[in-house]
Amino acid sequence: MARKPSEYPTGAELAILQVLWQNGPGTVRDVQSRLEGAGYTTVLKTLQIMTEKGLVTRDASERAHRYDAAHSEEETQQGILGDVVERAYRGSAGRLVLQALSSKRASREELEEIRRLLDELEEEEA
Repeated sequence: MARKPSEYPTGAELAILQVLWQNGPGTVRDVQSRLEGAGYTTVLKTLQIMTEKGLVTRDASERAHRYDAAHSEEETQQGILGDVVERAYRGSAGRLVLQALSSKRASREELEEIRRLLDELEEEEA
């Protein structure tokens, strides 16, 4: 699902989304209690902005509104990554992968998963 760059989450918004992805829908207080050092009004205002951006949905059927991520973690990651590939790597996913692997060491399990994916991609091309 393609989104405009302005709709991509900021760092603070990603922190809130992580809480929602890990714990499911919650009130402002639920989210705020899981974010170290975040004030209630800051979380509330951020959730209001995120609602306007379409990053979260709000259920106002109860006194304490409940918020939920509008998109899955994977959809959000794909959108952000696609934007980074286009803007920073001139559309080359390969350059992104090479840079990522050279800047941070991957675990044995991650490398095995990467190899499996590469094998699948090669089979699709054949």
